[in-house]
Amino acid sequence: MKIVAAVLAAGRSERFGSDKTEAILGGRPVWRWSLDTYLSHPEIDTVILVTAEHKLASVTDAIGDEVKVVVGGTTRQESSLAALKAAAGADVLLVHDAARPFVSHEIISRTIEAVKHSGAAAAALPVTDTVKEVIDSSVRTLDRSKLVAMQTPQGATVEILQQAHAGSTGEFTDEMALIEALGVHPVIVTGEPNNFKITTPEDLARARSLVGPSETRVGIGYDIHPFSTDPNRQLFLGGVHFPDHAALDGHSDADVLLHAATDALLGAAGMGDIGQHFPNTDPRWRGEPSLTFLKHAASMLASAGWRIVNLDMTAIAESPKIMKKALEIRTAISECLEIDLSRVSVKATTNERLGSIGRSEGIAAFATASIQTL
Repeated sequence: MKIVAAVLAAGRSERFGSDKTEAILGGRPVWRWSLDTYLSHPEIDTVILVTAEHKLASVTDAIGDEVKVVVGGTTRQESSLAALKAAAGADVLLVHDAARPFVSHEIISRTIEAVKHSGAAAAALPVTDTVKEVIDSSVRTLDRSKLVAMQTPQGATVEILQQAHAGSTGEFTDEMALIEALGVHPVIVTGEPNNFKITTPEDLARARSLVGPSETRVGIGYDIHPFSTDPNRQLFLGGVHFPDHAALDGHSDADVLLHAATDALLGAAGMGDIGQHFPNTDPRWRGEPSLTFLKHAASMLASAGWRIVNLDMTAIAESPKIMKKALEIRTAISECLEIDLSRVSVKATTNERLGSIGRSEGIAAFATASIQTL
């Protein structure tokens, strides 16, 4: 018996406010958690990921050839049908909501066993709260002993699912409702409390609390640039213009503070350095504002599941008087990184007239960044 599992991640997440399946949970997108669980289950022969069309390329790149990726529809039922069509040759199809990241092997096994015996089955939990039906001004208390809260996986033989979709005349919210309309009565197997669905930001916070403590890393960055003799260049430090002062020489705007900050962030996440991402041999970056580099680094970290905890920078220069614009610098950087102003620190010192910096030949900067998994 060939068993295929489909993880549905094509929804619009309207109640969440953004694509909840792409939210980072313990360093991985939410959809990846259940996908990996199905991939590791010994009874699952093939795993299908159903995604939105605009995510098709990025998702395919992320998982390679181990999973079949197909485009879903605008509704759960359309995505379920897309999975069914992609499961050609299967005997049983299990459908799982990608917003339920903590599905276990035990729930999957219980569902498979029930499908083998009864043709259709799904995981659910008994309702523990009192449930009332409200219609206009009429209120009726329902018998909770007869109620269950549905979970996934929901599965059936491919033959039953094909008949259910072919005979459907309405829109159903899950596979079991679709099958029930066919006259088939699915078996309910016991779900688990941790197999909850992420619907609101509070649910995501709950999920993150179950993953365990966040990982924290620290990165260090350093940069130095000589002063330029080009009268057309302008001095920028921390993204702030310092007029009436000699500029720094470099391929971009040579903002040493931002270059050091960018390297500190990239280094903390193990993502290389500014020279790898923005080489000074590439004409695209000639004269480029260094806020571009900093923003790119922040975007890379966010995509990999990191949040910036704080950034601390020190400029070493005889001139200009950097601390006069410290608040402007901190504001520019905090806005660029989209973090609170209190998480950005800038300091300045001289080199006590020692060395090239002490002779006012240039400016150097150090930066330390701390980052944390989401």
